[in-house]
Parts: sequence; C-alpha cells; structure tokens
Amino acid sequence: MPPLRVVIHGAAGRMGRRLVALGSDDPQLVLVAALDAPGHPRLGEDVGAIVGIGPLGVPLAAELDVDADVLVDFSLPAGARSAVALCVDRALPIVVATTGLGSEDTKTLIPAAAERIPVLWAPNMSRAVNVGMKLAEAAARALADHDADVEILERHHRFKEDAPSGTALRLGELIASAMGQTAHCHGREGRPGARPHGEIGYHAIRAGDNPGEHTIIFGMLGETVEITVRASNRDCYALGALAAAKFLAGKPPGLYTMNDVLGL
Repeated sequence: MPPLRVVIHGAAGRMGRRLVALGSDDPQLVLVAALDAPGHPRLGEDVGAIVGIGPLGVPLAAELDVDADVLVDFSLPAGARSAVALCVDRALPIVVATTGLGSEDTKTLIPAAAERIPVLWAPNMSRAVNVGMKLAEAAARALADHDADVEILERHHRFKEDAPSGTALRLGELIASAMGQTAHCHGREGRPGARPHGEIGYHAIRAGDNPGEHTIIFGMLGETVEITVRASNRDCYALGALAAAKFLAGKPPGLYTMNDVLGL
C-alpha cells in the first residue's frame, strides 16, 4: 500500500512543526504540502528547514496545489475555519485538531462539513486523554447515585489563551450527562458557602511550559476517586492527530472522533 499523502495546515506553528517532523519520519505517510496563513514571513521556504530536520522538498505555502488523501489542521480557530472550507471545496478528509474552537464551530460548521466530507474532530488528540474520558464516563455512571462531588483541575503552559481547556469542558459535559449536574463553577473565591452538590468545579492553572494535565476528582465522604492524565511533551497530540489521519483517509462522509480511532 502506498504511503498516505498528508497535508499539514498550520505547519509553521508549534504543533504544526511537530506534525511535520513526526509525519516525515513515518513510513506510512508522505508529506505532500505544508500550509500556513497568507502573509506568513517564511512562505516559500522548505518546511523541513523551518522545522529543523533538513530539507524535505516541500515549501511552506498558503494555497494547496497538489493532490492529497487527508489534511490535518492544527492551527488557530480562524485557520481551522478556512481549512474546513478548503477541504469541503476539494472533497478532502480533514482532521480538525485545533483547540479553542467556539460553539458555532463545533455545533454548526463542523457538522455541516461532515455531511459532505469525512471530518474527525476531538477537543484533544491525545490517545491517553481520550481513554481517560472513557474512564471518567464509567466512573460518573457508577457513582451517579452515590453522593459524589466532582472537581476538574487542568494545568497548561503560560501561553495557552483559553481557560478552562476544551478538554476540561468536554469532561464536564460527559460527566454531567451521566450524573445530572446542572451548574458549572469556574474557580472560587471569598465565602461562597458550602459546596452545592449539583455543580462541577473547574480550576485552570497556567504555569511554565506544562504541555497538559487533567485530573478529575470524584469526592465522597470517606473516600475519593481520581483520574489523572499527564502529557510529558506535545508529541502525544501530534501522534494522535497522525493516527487520526490514518484512520480517516478513505472513510465516507461523516463526523468521527478519537473514540472511533481507538475503538472505544
């Protein structure tokens, strides 16, 4: 089977560079295009040189002018929207790995695109995080009638712009659907009084270069269950996105998730 022809959108960004480096080292993949925003100062340069792995013969470009099997977008929300539009126009499967998307993107733009092309979207591309989500769902179902308080702590690097993380919010959605919490509290201060039982608390920490850490606490009287997933570096997100690209290529139109990739 010939290697999968992959396009990286957001290739000059922090995650895009890791996708280029790891993807170019995968014998099942071949990088055919590296895209970034029009006006990027390094357009035209070999993306391998930009990443620091040596020439790949693929220039950083603003437009797609080659045939491909799948596109992986790891950019910014505005870039993700343009990437989705491009893929719909080209009938090209897309993995949307960009974080910080708004509700209009996740509830309207992406589902509409999935009616025409294969789309894989997840708030987090880490395989460990997605397994952690299934564990949190299982714990929530088991403890739904056992008086458990739920708190979600997340830690990320100082440069992350959204808080809480999309992963933390998704965890809260999954848990609330199983346990029935109706309030979502983002941090606490002053004298808020005794903790309401029907809420999920979120706490976002921004410090240093932490690539990502999530802990879900199910606290009961006399005992506690904690589920923690930690990333030691950002490669886990890039490797998850590349695994998603391999899964998605050749699939019929539809909306897919990392659960499909992992068989969960």
